[in-house]
Amino acid sequence: MRLIIVTGMPGTGKEEFLNVASEMGIPFVRMGDTVRNAYQSFDTKNKMSIGEFAEAERKRYGYDIWAKRSLERMSGPMYLVDGCRSMDEADAFRSLAKDVTVIAIHSTPETRYERLVKRKRDDAPSSLKEFAERDEREIGWGLAKIVALSDIMIPNDGTLEEFRNASENVLERLRP
Repeated sequence: MRLIIVTGMPGTGKEEFLNVASEMGIPFVRMGDTVRNAYQSFDTKNKMSIGEFAEAERKRYGYDIWAKRSLERMSGPMYLVDGCRSMDEADAFRSLAKDVTVIAIHSTPETRYERLVKRKRDDAPSSLKEFAERDEREIGWGLAKIVALSDIMIPNDGTLEEFRNASENVLERLRP
């Protein structure tokens, strides 16, 4: 199976990249959905946030836990994985598939903050301080390293059309 790992800081445009992939008929799994599904069945009486829960599971089961749980949801010749946060997770995927490519999406912090606030998801930052704290948590998981060591980097600070075109071109080149 060819795996394409899509990574990037929150708000870089990973969701739009997945939209392009979906339009091209390429299936994907969101590691964040894997985390959210597990969180929903978790006893939330202790008021852990989703991010705190994800970190607690990493500490308890290893930094590759979300990769392992996501792999259970995949099949076929080519699959995208959204939301990989560390080289440990990427290495877990590499141990199970011979053909793994890491694509990082990059945007400036200002652009990312505006996007996160606009989308109004439950985990959207309510302040710049909260945004910075989330970035630090994600960087602490190893996100900066996987972005820095990615095989392909797609910048996303231009127009939506430019980003969609760049995404489609990259995916076409990677088709088996």
